[in-house]
Amino acid sequence: MTKVVLVSALAAASAGCAMFGGTPKSTFKPLDVSAYYPLAVGNSWTYSANMLGDKVEKTVSIVKEDFGYFVDDNKGRLKVDAYGLRDDKRYLLRVPLEVGTKWTTIVSVQSKERSQILETDEPCTVPAGAFEHCLTVEHRNRQDETHDLVMRMTFAPHVGIARIQVAMDAGGQLTPQSEMQLVAYRVAPPPPPAGARP
Repeated sequence: MTKVVLVSALAAASAGCAMFGGTPKSTFKPLDVSAYYPLAVGNSWTYSANMLGDKVEKTVSIVKEDFGYFVDDNKGRLKVDAYGLRDDKRYLLRVPLEVGTKWTTIVSVQSKERSQILETDEPCTVPAGAFEHCLTVEHRNRQDETHDLVMRMTFAPHVGIARIQVAMDAGGQLTPQSEMQLVAYRVAPPPPPAGARP
């Protein structure tokens, strides 16, 4: 089970700040969805994962484009469309980027994932740096009648997934399973605003 959780977290990163804490509401307006996961060939992210005491480091690099998807060296596929940021199975983010936005994904015949945006303007500090105006989304997958696997992904603007936290929810009691944090990244700079002078 522990290996499955770790693989799921790494897959989400290749396809994502205090533990499940909240922040006061603000007037910050979220950016375009594409800003929360910069997609360009050559971009890369290195993560450190802590899984019940076992530490793993993993680098994910985008290596090509394929029919509208950006493909990484772990065969993850991501793209931004009119509805949000998605991999080949689910939306990681859905518009509108507002607290409370919800969506459901049928991941497989036996798996339904319920997702919700929890925060759109929170700070997040990880080994790669301190980031402002981060967005957090929660994905819940029912494991059995009393257990949900909960994954919370924190996206930093113009950076990508900064943190992924995985926990098991047993009747409202959260038990942390793993945490993955960004330790280094290399992304192309965002394009200038429309109408800006070169």
